[in-house]
Amino acid sequence: MKKFFVLLAAISFAIGLTACSAEKEAEPEKTKSEEASKPAVNPKSAMYKFYMSIVNTINEADADLNAYEGAEEPTPEDKTAASESAAAVASKVEGLEVPAELKDQKSDLEAALKDLAESYKIKSEELKKDAPSLEASDEKFAQAEEKIGAAFESVEMKKPSLAKEL
Repeated sequence: MKKFFVLLAAISFAIGLTACSAEKEAEPEKTKSEEASKPAVNPKSAMYKFYMSIVNTINEADADLNAYEGAEEPTPEDKTAASESAAAVASKVEGLEVPAELKDQKSDLEAALKDLAESYKIKSEELKKDAPSLEASDEKFAQAEEKIGAAFESVEMKKPSLAKEL
């Protein structure tokens, strides 16, 4: 009789393990279908990544411009290098594209990129003059920064300061 109960317990245990393992195999399919129904990208994350791509793009090309602006007594060679650096930044910024995930902010961000590129173009041209005036460039930069800020606020994020990042 004891052997019968041991055999019955072993069979019950084996059936229980088989049933449990079958349920676990079915669960990943549920998870995959649930993941497919979730939105692909968080707009805040996409906005931050795009903003950082702007910052990184500018920082890759503006070393000579920053050196010129930070120098106490810049040389004519520094000024020429700064002008070329500003032109390179403008070109790189024009090459940036707004990600598809930010379709609701696309117009603000494209306008900001246009103003940002224009700011660096103006700066490049002014640095070719004997007495450069960078006020127009600074105004365009501020306009770009405002448009980026508006895009950030539209996804309920705090406005960044592009000038501080550069």
